[in-house]
Amino acid sequence: MDNLLSIITFLPAVAALVMALFLRGDDTAAQKNAKSLALFATTATFLVSLLLLAGFDPSNTKMQFVEDYKWIAGLNYRMGVDGISILFILLTTFLMPITILSAWGVNTRTKDYMIAFLMLETLMLGVFCALDLVLFYFFFEAGLIPMFLIIGIWGGQNRIYAAFKFFLYTFLGSVLMLVAMIAMYSMAGTTCIAACGEGATQLIGFPFPSETFSILGISIVGGVQTLLFLAFFASFAVKMPMWPVHTWLPDAHVQAPTAGSVILAAVLLKMGGYGFLRFSLPMFPVGSAHLADFVFWLSAIAIVYTSLVALAQEDMKKLIAYSSVAHMGYVTMGIFTVNSQGVDGAIFQMISHGFISGALFLCVGVIYDRMHTRDIDAYGGLVNRMPAYALVFLFFTMANVGLPGTSGFIGEFLVLMGIFQVNTWVAAVATSGVILSAAYALYLYRRVAFGALIKEALKTIQDMSRRERALFAPLVVMTILLGVYPAAVTDIIGPSVKALISDYHAAVPVTELAAAHE
Repeated sequence: MDNLLSIITFLPAVAALVMALFLRGDDTAAQKNAKSLALFATTATFLVSLLLLAGFDPSNTKMQFVEDYKWIAGLNYRMGVDGISILFILLTTFLMPITILSAWGVNTRTKDYMIAFLMLETLMLGVFCALDLVLFYFFFEAGLIPMFLIIGIWGGQNRIYAAFKFFLYTFLGSVLMLVAMIAMYSMAGTTCIAACGEGATQLIGFPFPSETFSILGISIVGGVQTLLFLAFFASFAVKMPMWPVHTWLPDAHVQAPTAGSVILAAVLLKMGGYGFLRFSLPMFPVGSAHLADFVFWLSAIAIVYTSLVALAQEDMKKLIAYSSVAHMGYVTMGIFTVNSQGVDGAIFQMISHGFISGALFLCVGVIYDRMHTRDIDAYGGLVNRMPAYALVFLFFTMANVGLPGTSGFIGEFLVLMGIFQVNTWVAAVATSGVILSAAYALYLYRRVAFGALIKEALKTIQDMSRRERALFAPLVVMTILLGVYPAAVTDIIGPSVKALISDYHAAVPVTELAAAHE
């Protein structure tokens, strides 16, 4: 189908426009209409995205479903997908109807709330489809606006502080990326991520100089590529987020409404990892090689440090937020191993984390809607009154720990296999994160679900409704499916990952790789 990517990307925005123009009022009927239209639009987007999967050829490592149109001022509108990006598109379209359904209880400025989520979906999908630097930057940065509004308007007591912290951290990191993009255009003469011409897939980047030079007496190993890598790294590291630029995430999660936390953890964080795969490795291979050990140790510190911080938390959302930082540490570590196990594991971890972390924030939302507190000490003994909820919460807690048979196990195992081949010391430190994740996750579950039911407010609490059970059902299915049949992901990403690794090693001589890791 022609223009399938554009249809998928902009269908939610069209629904948002219809909602803005034709839905009036904020009474009960208007709120229901806004929710129904948003649910219909996101479900339709998911169904259309299945056509993308049906027509995709995993064995073809070239960009597929390519759209290329002249834009303005010599710029071009270019869209396309490969084996890496298609899974992030499907993850986004799969989770958005669940996110909308989780917001069914929102009764304040409901139409605006739904419009914000619909626009956010369009902008997130655009990031994963864009094959032009300017187009990518537009989608990447514009996505800050609806999430800023979601946190700032419908968030908690300190929502304004959290919203501005989120916006400033992510925006300032991206300023350096914009400067680097301008420099790239001046050197390469194009803003095209994939080389122009039908069927071409060669990424720009290899022509960028990699010779060592000095600035103010400082030797820049890897030359221009290293500088460009660092500029992009600043943006993607904040978006992931990596330690030590992660401090905006716990505040954003705590203050965001449940639906906002779900989509922030499940999709928005993945933009950083996707950026490393789409830009850092293929465009700046020499810079990536020379700074790989730096990324490894940042990732290892993130895994251990944020896991220890999670153990000390008294707010459920904040604990899960620090858990996300730790799990993203495995992602960055796996990406920069630049071997099949590491990169496959990193991508698998991102997809798996989308399902598991989204479900954990939904678990918090279920009891927050009843008790209006996220304080862990306010709960205890929920298994006595909410057995279905306790079962679902236990399942996703164990998946988050990495229990074999769930998707959480596959990603971490592959990443640890990959990093062991590259740096055994980093592998040893990272492996300790598996133990620490079990400590904080099971500690949280024990305090919330087990024990005597002694708090009076909990003695009349109701178990999950039919709508809430429906939210978790597809997430449970996907977590088990990917845990027992990981080939559903690896068969799709495998050829594209191998092509990426092959191009990387062709651009970075073996001797230079060895020198970089000494």
